[in-house]
Amino acid sequence: MEVTHLLAQIDAEIIRLQTAKAAIASIGTEKPTRGRPKGSKNSSIAAPTATPTPAKAKRKLSPEGRKRIAEAQKKRWAASKKATAK
Repeated sequence: MEVTHLLAQIDAEIIRLQTAKAAIASIGTEKPTRGRPKGSKNSSIAAPTATPTPAKAKRKLSPEGRKRIAEAQKKRWAASKKATAK
C-alpha cells in the first residue's frame, strides 16, 4: 500500500513539473515586437480627424538681455581665470 501511495505522489510531481516546463517554454517562444503598439496614443497611424496642436511661439531674447548675459559670463570667466592663476 505504501508503494502505490509513493507512485501516486511521484506521478503528481511529474505532472506538476511538466506543466511548469510547458509554461516556461511558451514564454521563450513569444516573438517580441518592436516599437509602439498599434493603436497607442502617439501611433503614426492616427485618426484622420485629429487636429494638430499649434506650435509654441519661439522665445526671443532682447539685445539688452543678451548684453547682460554676455557681461555676466565675462565676469565669471575673469573670476575663474583669476582663481586658476594663483
